[in-house]
Amino acid sequence: MRILVVGAGATGGYYGARLAEAGADVTFLVRPARAERLAAHGLKVVSPLGDLHLARPNTVTTDSLEVAGAFDLVLLSCKAYDLVSAMEDVAPAVGEGTAILPVLNGMAHLDALDARFGAEKVLGGCCAIGATLTPEGTIRHMSELCSITYGERDGSTSARIAALDTVMREGTPKFQPRLSDKIILEMWEKWVFLASLAGGTTLMRAAIGDIVAAPGGADLMGALHAECTAIATASGFAPREKVAAGARSQLTAEGSAFTASMLRDIEGKSRIEADHVIGDLIARGRAHGVATPMLDLTYTGLKAYEARRAREG
Repeated sequence: MRILVVGAGATGGYYGARLAEAGADVTFLVRPARAERLAAHGLKVVSPLGDLHLARPNTVTTDSLEVAGAFDLVLLSCKAYDLVSAMEDVAPAVGEGTAILPVLNGMAHLDALDARFGAEKVLGGCCAIGATLTPEGTIRHMSELCSITYGERDGSTSARIAALDTVMREGTPKFQPRLSDKIILEMWEKWVFLASLAGGTTLMRAAIGDIVAAPGGADLMGALHAECTAIATASGFAPREKVAAGARSQLTAEGSAFTASMLRDIEGKSRIEADHVIGDLIARGRAHGVATPMLDLTYTGLKAYEARRAREG
């Protein structure tokens, strides 16, 4: 199976590097400057699960992608605000038999990918990983958590998803792969948790433990989670109680230093996925008549940050 990983950043770069380490046929689609750096220094991963240095990773740039031909699998892990450009970049690699595995947050990217490539090519997927790309280009994996879940969106066990699962599991990769027959539900469950976490930590500009320590903090987190859960339920994907209970526990854990990556992006004055993670959730809630006062307040704060960032350049 020929695998094209779009980018070599923290998320795609980690999973792609580990797949290559395990013997998979992996190529990274990167910008020319990143290709030059990888050719000169290789792809480095620093991780609690073991460091890795791919001395000569396979890379391709957009101007030579058409020559490379179609790939069997495209692993897409870009930020939502880069999705349109990523789809155009990767188009020459998508052939008749190509499957696209996106691991973006939320659900809106599925509509965009379906419209561009056809729903039959697009799998469901999500991942959980704490990783960052250092200024030197090293992928720094910050915990042993690094799961990736995938499946056919109709829940079937197709030949292609079985083949993908085999590749993901071969060679004892240093991540946790899992084939799901309920991938859309699991994507919604992750979205509910992520939107609650991002909403609370960006609204309060604090970690979970700090919020819970403040008067009304636990109630605030509970209200956010309840709104997100109500939207998922109205959309036909009510989170399973065991998952919901685990989410509530994490969102109200005393002393927790847990924050959303969106807060870290704000603190770094970077771009954020306000529309994809929060705005689209609000829109889906309104379509079903679900009141979203906490999410509305969160979204106002995020859009105000974006306006200030644009003003200050």
